[in-house]
Amino acid sequence: MKKIKLFLLSVASLLLVSACGTTETVPLTGRKHQVSSNYSNAQMLSLGSQEYTKFMSTAQKSTDVANSAMVQRVGERLSKAVTSYLNSHGYASDASSFQWEFNLVQSKEANAWCLPGGKIVVYEGLLPYTKNETALAIVLGHEIAHAVAKHSAEQLTKQSNQNVLTQVVGTAGQMMGGTAGTIVQAGASVAGKYAFPLMNLKYSRSNETEADYMGLIFAAMAGYNPEEAIPFWKRMSLGSNSSDFFSDHPSDEKRIAALEQHMPEAKKYYDAAVAAGNQAIKPVTKKTTTKTRSKKTTSKRKSTAKKSSSTRRK
Repeated sequence: MKKIKLFLLSVASLLLVSACGTTETVPLTGRKHQVSSNYSNAQMLSLGSQEYTKFMSTAQKSTDVANSAMVQRVGERLSKAVTSYLNSHGYASDASSFQWEFNLVQSKEANAWCLPGGKIVVYEGLLPYTKNETALAIVLGHEIAHAVAKHSAEQLTKQSNQNVLTQVVGTAGQMMGGTAGTIVQAGASVAGKYAFPLMNLKYSRSNETEADYMGLIFAAMAGYNPEEAIPFWKRMSLGSNSSDFFSDHPSDEKRIAALEQHMPEAKKYYDAAVAAGNQAIKPVTKKTTTKTRSKKTTSKRKSTAKKSSSTRRK
């Protein structure tokens, strides 16, 4: 029994060490989350850059010049607005750690993703759903939000802590021996295979919901009308059959309802951008044209005047 007590003390120490890091605040939402010191901004940027380089070495960039330019244009506008916000709200250190890059690649898949550090990829298959530049801004705002909120570092921190817990509980079972020890080891195995992954899916859905909100605000800050988010997600829902429980994204109905709830706040940011002259998509105004007299009419009048003058001379 004394051995088990000593072991439990060791377990507590191990868990404490594994959880070491900093409690950080997510911009805009104010949510507190734990990020391990093993996943600093510099380390996550390095990991993201490595994976991005590996992916782009085999991916085929889009040959559609106009759409590729649009992805980069929207991405640059959004990242500029986000950087400005971070710098003015106490997140200058985080802002300087991003190396934003946006690329459109050849794929029929309707998808986009962001790696830590700001490397974002959009698949061509997504564009039939976005249909316009503003809807694309909603998507890119969402992806940028994942990077800004450090969702990858958060998930890695949780997984590391879960792995440590699984290992130490399994070791406890070995030390206990007998039937009780076997049960503990089996429980640790089940937790590692099933319980923790389901927990991660839940947290991931939470991250996705947070990214939806932040992305909506980021798009509005950059001068894109956030109201375009609703028709876009409705279009996406027509091609989605995913279940909410096992999906890493919220259901389409919940996502749209949440976005509608946040719309009044997003509109305030958009109205401020418009008032400051930072509207991304300017409304098309019809030009009024003044009708000019034709040369034929003018010549005819000159001829008539000349004839009248000649008549008067006679």
